[in-house]
Amino acid sequence: MNEDVRNIVLGVLATGVSASLGWLARTYLWRRRLRRKQAFFGLPGSSECLLVVNREAGGDNVVHRFDVFAMLELSALIKDCGAQARILAHDVAHQGFGDRTEFCVGGPYSNRRMAAHLSTLLPGVTMNVDVQPSGTQGQITVGTEHYPMDKGVSEYVILARLTAGEGGRPVFLFCGQRAITNQAATRYLARHHESLARTHRSGSFVLLLKVVNTQAYGPDVVELVADVTRLALTAPAAAPAAT
Repeated sequence: MNEDVRNIVLGVLATGVSASLGWLARTYLWRRRLRRKQAFFGLPGSSECLLVVNREAGGDNVVHRFDVFAMLELSALIKDCGAQARILAHDVAHQGFGDRTEFCVGGPYSNRRMAAHLSTLLPGVTMNVDVQPSGTQGQITVGTEHYPMDKGVSEYVILARLTAGEGGRPVFLFCGQRAITNQAATRYLARHHESLARTHRSGSFVLLLKVVNTQAYGPDVVELVADVTRLALTAPAAAPAAT
C-alpha cells in the first residue's frame, strides 16, 4: 500500500469515526432532553394523561375555538413525550389527581373541575365568576392583589404546575379570564418549559401571566407578571369573628 492510498483509507476511517461519534452525541443529548421533558410533564413513554376541557361560557356543550387551539398545543407536547391523552369534559372528570398527569383548561365559570382545583389546591386564588357585566367581572385575586380584565387590551391568566396526590404526577392549570388567554398560557408553557424545569425542577409553581392586546396580537404577546406560588398556595386568613 503506497502512501497516497494509506492516507485516503485513514481519512475515510477518521470521517466514519467522527460521524459515528457525532451521531452518538446527538442521540445522547436528544434522549437526555426528552427524559427531562418527560420528567417535567410527568409523562413517561406510553403513559396516559388527562385533558380536561371546559365549555364556552353561556354555551351548551360547546368548546370555544381558542380552547380547542389550547388543546392542540397541549396535544403536541404530549405526543412529543411519547404519551397518550384522554380527553374528558369538565363535568364528567370525577376522579382524583396524582395518578396521572392532568391538563385542565378554562376558568372556574366554565370548568367545574377548575373551580374544584382552585378551592382545593390554590386557596389563595379566586376569580370573579359573575355573569353580569361589571368592572370586576373575571377579576383574578391572588392574596390581596386584584387583577381586573380589560378585554382585548390587558388580560390575565394563571399558569400552574402542582404536585399533589399519592401518585405524584403533576396537575397543570390554565385558568384565564378569557379563552384566548388559556391558549396564551399553553403556548407560553410550550415555549418556556425548559427554563421552567430548570428553575422549579419537579416542584410546584404558580405564575401570573399578562396577555397584551389580544385584539391585535392574539395569544402571542405574554408577559410574566410574577411568581405567586407562595400566595396562591396559602389560604387567606379568616376574618375575625364579630363581637
